[in-house]
Amino acid sequence: MPTNRRFLLIRRPHGTPVPEDFQLETSETPALEEGQFLLRNHYVSLDPAMRGWMDDRPSYLPPISLGDPVRASTIGRIAESRNPDFPVGAWASGLNGIEEYSLGQGGGFTRLVDETAVPKITNYLSSIGAIGLTAYFALLEVGQPKAGETVLVSGAAGAVGSLVGQIAKLKGCRTIGIAGGAEKCARLISDYGYDAAIDYRGKSGDDLAQAIREAAPNGVDVHFENVGGEILDAALLALNPRGRVVLCGLISQYNTAPKPTYNVWQLIVQGARMEGFILTHYVHRFGEAVPQLAEWVRAGKLRMDEHIDEGIENALPAFLRLFEGTNQGKMILKIAE
Repeated sequence: MPTNRRFLLIRRPHGTPVPEDFQLETSETPALEEGQFLLRNHYVSLDPAMRGWMDDRPSYLPPISLGDPVRASTIGRIAESRNPDFPVGAWASGLNGIEEYSLGQGGGFTRLVDETAVPKITNYLSSIGAIGLTAYFALLEVGQPKAGETVLVSGAAGAVGSLVGQIAKLKGCRTIGIAGGAEKCARLISDYGYDAAIDYRGKSGDDLAQAIREAAPNGVDVHFENVGGEILDAALLALNPRGRVVLCGLISQYNTAPKPTYNVWQLIVQGARMEGFILTHYVHRFGEAVPQLAEWVRAGKLRMDEHIDEGIENALPAFLRLFEGTNQGKMILKIAE
């Protein structure tokens, strides 16, 4: 039996997670029963939503139990199998844990039958995985952009934000991205095709609101929110009548006490709406979105940068890159060749 290293949550984080909240454990993998298989995880997706799962509070998924591996999406190859639908050597994905091996028996796992659908196997965790699906459904179904409209995106250089801007351009919209730092803002335009970029660093709420008005003199029709806080407040002041705000994430508040949003009254003034997005509401439509995303990727119409760190022992510093802003693209942890 192979040994299994697992990255466990042993204490609820208070604020930014620290090493004392976790433990790297080595255990034996179990003997397989009929219908089961053992997935050797090669790549782990690291996403801001994982921070919320570490807290003991109501959410769209139950909190991670103390002593369990930190929950994460993974892809890997089947190492052992007593399930004919998941033969040894096949690639598969699922919502598992940060662990070298995951035990499965079909439910909750997807066999990746066509490994050539996209240029890299890791694209199943980025452009055609949960990241791509989030950008696709959150923008098109909740935001409902129309050709000629202006789409504003916060966290625009991040994994979801970079795809949202590109999909909005494919739909004929003008796009404005908000990011931190001159380098990221330059990438918004040169790599992701944004029409304008706003650097939020060093700007107060009033400065941000002014920068948005200058970049969008005709107002904002769709605002795609990944950050929250002062950025959301500033964006609300730029909404056009019947504008739409997509709440995809509030990463600025995941490790701190939530801050009030003062300008929600603009939803009344403009007859606008703000709606939260959860990907699980669209599982029944994944079969529609994945082929379209894969087609755009193969045609060079969607660029998805991936930042890959290596080693399960580096799970925490790699995860914290998401909150420090030091990742350059979708954050992925490689834990096997």
